[in-house]
Amino acid sequence: MSNTTPPPEFPPPIPSEPPTPAKKSRTNLVIIGAAVAVVAAVVATGVVVVQSRDDCNKPASVAKSCAPTVASAATEASTPTPTHDEVTADSFTIKLKTTSRQCFGSAGCNLTVEPNLTYQGDSGSIDPNAVYEITYEIHGDESGPVIATAELSDRTSLNYTPSSISTASASTTVSVKITDVTKQSG
Repeated sequence: MSNTTPPPEFPPPIPSEPPTPAKKSRTNLVIIGAAVAVVAAVVATGVVVVQSRDDCNKPASVAKSCAPTVASAATEASTPTPTHDEVTADSFTIKLKTTSRQCFGSAGCNLTVEPNLTYQGDSGSIDPNAVYEITYEIHGDESGPVIATAELSDRTSLNYTPSSISTASASTTVSVKITDVTKQSG
């Protein structure tokens, strides 16, 4: 028996229409469009800046006023400098707060005391940039008066070191008095 199948044709037949290329995504177009928009915005901003600078270099008959106005300078000059109260020893009242007490019968007591200051006016009228040294004298220690200093800053921040005193007896009265106030800065 003989094989009657015709041999395959080489080369394959040429189609009548050329194959269509695959569609490219539009992502590249979007990226290019965005880049063009950014460049255009930068160029436009540069043009505006250059033109505004050039307005100050044109002759006076054409240019807009680039100098500060006289009215604003006069307003700044007429702004009053804030005034602050003068702070003196009479500006405060002071009491002592006992934070620790250890008594030894008839031998007396060891006390730790802290100042409790009250400003007698409006604290808003105190210079906020100043630091005030407030010196006070504690009476009642068996060795004599104890002198201590507190610092007032930012109108309300009081810094001090607690004072340790020894009294001659448990019935000794401890008192305090402000002796001086000194403005350090401001």
